[in-house]
Amino acid sequence: MRSHLLNDTTAEQYRRSVTEGVERVAAKLATTGRPFTGVTVDALSPRIDGIDLDEPLHDTTAALDELEDVYLRDAVYFHHPRYLAHLNCPVVIPAVLGEAVLSAVNSSLDTWDQSAGGTLIERKLIDWTCARIGLGPAADGVFTSGGTQSNLQALLLAREEAKTEDFGSLRIFASEVSHFSVKKSAKLLGLGPDAVVSVPVDRDKRMQTVALARELERCTKDGLVPMAVVATGGTTDFGSIDPLPEIAGLCEQYGVWLHVDAAYGCGLLASLKYRDRITGIERADSVTVDYHKSFFQPVSSSAVLVRDAATLRHATYHAEYLNPRRMVQERIPNQVDKSLQTTRRFDALKLWMTLRVMGADGIGELFDEVCDLAADGWKLLAADPRFDVVVQPSLSTLVFRYIPAEVTDPAEIDRANLYARKALFASGDAVVAGTKVAGRHYLKFTLLNPETTTADIAAVLDLIAGHAEQYLGDSLDRAS
Repeated sequence: MRSHLLNDTTAEQYRRSVTEGVERVAAKLATTGRPFTGVTVDALSPRIDGIDLDEPLHDTTAALDELEDVYLRDAVYFHHPRYLAHLNCPVVIPAVLGEAVLSAVNSSLDTWDQSAGGTLIERKLIDWTCARIGLGPAADGVFTSGGTQSNLQALLLAREEAKTEDFGSLRIFASEVSHFSVKKSAKLLGLGPDAVVSVPVDRDKRMQTVALARELERCTKDGLVPMAVVATGGTTDFGSIDPLPEIAGLCEQYGVWLHVDAAYGCGLLASLKYRDRITGIERADSVTVDYHKSFFQPVSSSAVLVRDAATLRHATYHAEYLNPRRMVQERIPNQVDKSLQTTRRFDALKLWMTLRVMGADGIGELFDEVCDLAADGWKLLAADPRFDVVVQPSLSTLVFRYIPAEVTDPAEIDRANLYARKALFASGDAVVAGTKVAGRHYLKFTLLNPETTTADIAAVLDLIAGHAEQYLGDSLDRAS
């Protein structure tokens, strides 16, 4: 079995195996005509359940043949222009090259003696991102597994900086459309069930600063401790950006930690046209960025950044076998001193390769394209009497629903939209997401593919309308 270990004696086998795998994926990408095959759980499960993992195939080609059957053929392909569902972007080739390199070398980014140059590359990218945000000379951060972990770490730092042992008195303020990880983090941090105060949003789904000011004042009057305000730089459902300058002003007035969850909107940091939409982020105490959302990176590639590097000490623990305290005096850079994780992939390499090949402007141009596409898509929806569109996009998300002229029952319209989404997914012709607005079912396009066109959007809207009309027609037939 030593023949399968990657080392100096198996380098040629490694080259052949990886090349064969790459050729399979390249062929699949070149010939995939739909984002999804429409395979069902009941159809796919028996194929996977029937594989005996205790009986290896002993052959790479055979394993790839099997993989074609259980994964590659039925995978959901985000690169397809009619994948319009979640915050999944098509990935750029330099980043995929970086992924191949980091997987083979397999550096662990917890300590210098496991990563060397990898540590310095990650630190350089953190400095670059902090500079793009404008956090100042004392800023720092670390790569994470994603926005949920970044939000958790930021709120951990905010909890410790609140300097109280009475966790039940701590309050976090976030808009009613903020990411669910805010409430999840509060629970993981041992805060009370009422810890997260939901702040109303305006018609554009942005946090109402008047309501935030009222809640902050009430909090202090009630003898509670305002721990953090979480402002969102691109909500998951609407792509809405909270009024960051006004929120920052309130945080300064009340002495509250400001965290900006820009997991989605961080693409604006590279934008050539729309950077001003995230003005105010430079006043944050901490920021979440997901490069794997709007920098076109493979999962995972994310970071949490802080204005004051000293606050990262709240995530620091020293182990004699790994990062003893003496290393701090010796100025040995161990990234584990900043991270909630210990063993950690060199995900920063993907962004490094992207910047070195494409440059920040190249990323920004791609993100600007999807923002422009969303603006055009909004015009299509606003002019189409078949659909009700919720908000004009700040980023690249469109939330809408089919409204039939002859049906007025909101519950029936809900069912028609749910049916249309499921039928579209089952067909494999396109993939769209869904959400609720004021208790009603809506559909969602998350546009992160510059290859998607307004013609694609129009075609998918026609498909949605067709499926919804079919449901309503069948429903009328059943009723009669």
